[in-house]
Amino acid sequence: MYAVIKTGGKQYKVAAGDKIKVEQIAADVGQDIVLDQVLAVFDGADTRLGTPLLAGAAVKAKVLAHGRGEKVRIFKMRRRKHYQKHQGHRQNFTELHIESIAA
Repeated sequence: MYAVIKTGGKQYKVAAGDKIKVEQIAADVGQDIVLDQVLAVFDGADTRLGTPLLAGAAVKAKVLAHGRGEKVRIFKMRRRKHYQKHQGHRQNFTELHIESIAA
């Protein structure tokens, strides 16, 4: 059984026992959270799709850690114009452990 959830403007395919990194969520480490924006649930031959969200479905997860991702380096250059710009960015994330899917 797996589900497609939406959090932080992105969609993730999750199953019970998975560890995923999502956009930062304001929750303490060790806290249980409920992700209620479920787009679809797949259970063998049984498929339930939402329009756009599935009513009554939820995914229970536990916050494992907060952190920062790898540095993304941005380099812009215009040839023959002596223009070079360097920039970097590290995105904050929250690591979740998916405990159960309630459909």
